Amino acid sequence: MPITEILEKNASLYGNDVALVEINPQELEKRHTTWREYSLIESSAFDAFRSEMTWAEFDKKANRLANLLLARGIQKGQKVGILLMNCLEWLPIYFGILKSGAMAVPLNFRYTSEEIRYCLDLADVEVLLFGPEFVGRVEAICDKLPKIKSMFYVGDECPSFAEPYAKMVSYCTSRAPLVEITDNDDAAIYFSSGTTGFPKAIVHLHRSLMHSCKVEQNHHGQTREDTFLCIPPLYHTGAKMHWFGSFLVGGKAVLLKGIKPEWIIRTVSAEKCTIVWLLVPWAQDILDAIDRGEINLSDYKLDQWRLMHIGAQPVPPSLIKRWKSVFPNHAYDTNYGLSESIGPGAVHLGVENIDHVGAIGVAGYGWQTRIVDEKHHPVAKGQVGELAIKGDGVMKCYYKDEKATHEVLQDGWLFTGDMARESEDGFIYLVDRKKDVIITGGENLYPVQIEDFLRKNDAIKDVAVIGLPDKRLGEIAAAIIEVKQGFSLSEQEVNDFCLALPRYQRPRKIIFAEVPRNPTGKIEKPKLRKMYGAEQLVAMQNEIK
Repeated sequence: MPITEILEKNASLYGNDVALVEINPQELEKRHTTWREYSLIESSAFDAFRSEMTWAEFDKKANRLANLLLARGIQKGQKVGILLMNCLEWLPIYFGILKSGAMAVPLNFRYTSEEIRYCLDLADVEVLLFGPEFVGRVEAICDKLPKIKSMFYVGDECPSFAEPYAKMVSYCTSRAPLVEITDNDDAAIYFSSGTTGFPKAIVHLHRSLMHSCKVEQNHHGQTREDTFLCIPPLYHTGAKMHWFGSFLVGGKAVLLKGIKPEWIIRTVSAEKCTIVWLLVPWAQDILDAIDRGEINLSDYKLDQWRLMHIGAQPVPPSLIKRWKSVFPNHAYDTNYGLSESIGPGAVHLGVENIDHVGAIGVAGYGWQTRIVDEKHHPVAKGQVGELAIKGDGVMKCYYKDEKATHEVLQDGWLFTGDMARESEDGFIYLVDRKKDVIITGGENLYPVQIEDFLRKNDAIKDVAVIGLPDKRLGEIAAAIIEVKQGFSLSEQEVNDFCLALPRYQRPRKIIFAEVPRNPTGKIEKPKLRKMYGAEQLVAMQNEIK
């Protein structure tokens, strides 16, 4: 069953129930309204920063866009791009594209004009929907997009080079289009993170999207009474695919446009959220704000919050221990996946396995896992190898890139590029990205292991370990450390703390700076290597002189 049928079912069964809510705290602050005032005002006064949509409205909006695309000549399998910040229209647009039989192509909101042009061209996008934040970037390339037939602007004050989305869909019927869609049809193109250059275009079938719904609902038991708080960007496969578990059973989603700790806690309280998906830095920030007294939990209604789960990166066990001390009644899970495997869930810890925090878990519902050597032969338990996964959520291919597809996809197995090991009791521990392994003096260093150790230091908010060039050892480990607000930390104190590590694992260079992360929470190590690697090379050259 294609995922579009779930939307039609929800609209039929729960048409008058709220499906989507958007909360925009920035608008609240512009009006100089406090969150306490927000909780006391009549809901009719929230229009500037809170909006909602029922299941019936959701389905009708999707149908109108689908019919507009069909009227413009878009046929099954053609591509439609989405360049929007998180907003109430995002998901109806996504599902409208799917209902037309076209492929949805979400774009990263951080892309530059040139990256936008590259991705639109690579994916053969013929229609683009974009929001007000992107007018300048799109205008700069609009005469360099020969494949684009139509551009629709989602917002007020439409620029001259596009058409107003709201006006154009208002002319279209809200009846479901008569397009036959099967599980084996192409559904979407998602782009890889692009950490090694321009991103690859990842093709997923409708089967993949449906698989993510079943996986998530099986893992976390969502019911129609659950409310899912979605904070990460919808262009990514992460949080959206977690909400798919609630979507499967008609559960509501709340889209929060902001990541400040108070905004998150206030929204959980005001909207009665039961499930919250966080990134490591956001969970850290919430706990720090509580410790500093900036958030008093007794001011909020949080008893209904039942599950906090994290993905996108390794999770420090110390963080979860600290979280459970503050929120002892929360179930906790961590999830592993890639855009190539329709996001999270290929491996998950499981709420029943809190005693194994530190592991990414076991094979998820409907998934198989292997850890293999360079020849793709299974390694023994306890040994480090590359993690491979198999299931209905694996991508079809990299679009127009057979060579890259063959490198990672063989006999249905997706070779992830992540190094991992399996314990004797069957739990998988992520060691590092294959390309991030540091080879120093012939020894393999796995930065994640060093990062996990350093995060045990109470003064450290975030840390990234990278390899820097060294004329004697080839590479050395450098730790970029972000110190918590209100704490101080010296290089000597870090070195003393690291005495508990084996000598070869101790960072040779300590750098105090902010740790950059992308919108999905991953540390931007290529940026750090470029920044500090160049400095190291200059220093080496000066030594030679």
